[in-house]
Amino acid sequence: MRFGAPRTTLAGQFLALQLGIVVIVLVMVAAVSLAQSDARLRQTESRRMLSVAESTAARDIVRAGLEADGRLEVLAPTAESVRVLSSADHLVIHDSEGRALTLDPGPRDGGPQGAPGIASALEGRAWTGVTEIEGNRAVAAAVPVIGDGGTILGVVLTGVDYPGAGELLVLATPNLLVYLGIASVLGVAGSLLLSRRVKRQTLGLEPDQIARLVEHREAMLHGIKEGVLGLDADHRVTLANDAAVRLLGLPADCVGSTLTELGVGGELEDVLLGRVQGRDTVVALGDRLVALNRMPLVTDARPAGSVTTMRDRTDLVELQHELDTSQTTTETLRAQAHEFSNRLHVISGLLELREYGEAAKYVSQVGGARAQLSADVTGRVNDPSLAALLIAKTSLADEQRTRLRVSPGTRLEPVSAELSDDLVTVVANLVDNALDAVAPTAGGAAPPWVEVEVVGGGGDPVRVAVTDSGPGVPSELAGEVFQHGYTTKDGAGRKRGLGLAIVGLVCARRGGTATVTGSQFTAVLYETPPAPEEET
Repeated sequence: MRFGAPRTTLAGQFLALQLGIVVIVLVMVAAVSLAQSDARLRQTESRRMLSVAESTAARDIVRAGLEADGRLEVLAPTAESVRVLSSADHLVIHDSEGRALTLDPGPRDGGPQGAPGIASALEGRAWTGVTEIEGNRAVAAAVPVIGDGGTILGVVLTGVDYPGAGELLVLATPNLLVYLGIASVLGVAGSLLLSRRVKRQTLGLEPDQIARLVEHREAMLHGIKEGVLGLDADHRVTLANDAAVRLLGLPADCVGSTLTELGVGGELEDVLLGRVQGRDTVVALGDRLVALNRMPLVTDARPAGSVTTMRDRTDLVELQHELDTSQTTTETLRAQAHEFSNRLHVISGLLELREYGEAAKYVSQVGGARAQLSADVTGRVNDPSLAALLIAKTSLADEQRTRLRVSPGTRLEPVSAELSDDLVTVVANLVDNALDAVAPTAGGAAPPWVEVEVVGGGGDPVRVAVTDSGPGVPSELAGEVFQHGYTTKDGAGRKRGLGLAIVGLVCARRGGTATVTGSQFTAVLYETPPAPEEET
C-alpha cells in the first residue's frame, strides 16, 4: 500500500492544464496590449504635440520674440502659458542655432545633439518622435518658426513624458480584464465539460486507476493457462494472450488484424465467428484438440464483438482414451467371464445328468469355436495387440447380441510399435462407435452386425474400414464428424463424445485421412508420415 500526497483528480488536472493555457494566453495578450497601447500613445500624443507646436510656432509674439534676439521676458511666459493650456509636459523654444531659450533656470545650449528633432526642424521639416527633454524620455514634436521671407527664426519643441510599463499596463487594463474574464469562464467551463466527458468514457476511473487496471489485465491474460482471443464487430483481433497465440498458431503481432488476414478459416473461423454454437466445441488444430467457448459482447444493444476462451484438451482426451480403454477391457473381461460362467453351468448340468458324451461334445464345440476365432483373426492380423483387441471386441459384441466379423479381405503385415498403438486406438474407437450405432432394439427384424477390414502394413499405408448395419451418417455431415466427435448412435448426426475426433487426430498425426461414407468409416495411417510436399 502506497502512502503520500493524494493524487490530483482527472478534473483537477484538466482544470490546471486549462488555467495554465489561460495564463499563457493572458501573458501573450498583455504583451500585445502593451504594444498596441504604446503604438496608440505615440500616434495620439505625437499628433497632439505636433498640433501644439504648430499653433505655438504660428503666434506673432513668438516670431517677434525670436526676431528680437530671443527676448526671454516675452517667450518664457508665452511658452509656459501654452504648455499649461495644452497639458504638455514640455514646451521649449529654440533659436535658429538650436539653443534652448525657455528652459529653467535660463537659456543654455540645447544643441541639435540634445534633441534629434531640432536639426530636422531647423532644416524646415516638422518632426515627431521620442526623444530626451530635460532628462525625461518624451513623445515630442518639433516645428520650425518661419519668419518673413521664409527664414527660419527658431524651433518650437513640445513633448509629453513617456509613461512607464506600469502606466501602459494600466491603460491596457480594461481590455485585459475582459480577456481574463472570458478566458477564465471558457477555461473553467471547458475543463469541467471535458473532464465529465472523459470520466463518462472511462467509467469514472482516474488515470492511475486505469493504468493499474491495464497492468492487472495484461498480467492476468498472459498468466493464465487458457487461451483468450477477443474480436471486435469487424472481426479484428483486439486481444490475444500467449496461450491463444500458441494454440492457434498466430503471429505475435496479430492484434489489429482480421481473421482473414491471419489466414484463419474453416471450422475454427466458424466457431470464432459464432456460426457454430455450443459449449466446449472441440476443433482439431494440427495434432492438438482445442476446446473453444465463445461469448458474444453487446454494447448499447449492438454487437460489439466476442471473447473466446480455449483449452488444449489433447492430454485430457488421451487420458480419457486410456480410461475408456481400461473400461472397455473391464467390460470385455466381464462379458467373457459371463460367457464362460454360462458355459460352465451348461457343462455342470450335463455332468449332473451323466450326459458325458454330450458334455464332451459341447466342450469340443465351444473350444473349437473359440480356437477357430482366434486362429482366423491371428492368421489375418499379424499384430498381436490389434488381434487381441478384435477378439475381445467380438466377445463384447456377442454380449450385446451384435455380430462382429472380420472381413475376409483383412490382411495386416507386421507394423512398428508406434503404428500398432495408433491402430489399436483407431480400431477401438471406430468399433465402439459402430457398436453404439447398431445397438439392438426390441422387435428388430434382423440381428445387427459390424464388419472390420484392415489392409496394409509391412511399410505400406494401413487402411482400416469399419462398416455397420446402422443408418449411417448423412452426406452433409460427413466433413464434420471427425472434428466435432459425432457418432451414429441413435441416428446420424447426434453429437456425443470425442471418439471420432480422436480418430481424426491420430490419422492427421500419421499423415493419413479419416472419412465416412454412409455407415462405412475409413481411416488411412502411414508408417512414416509423408513430407508436406509429398502429400496430395
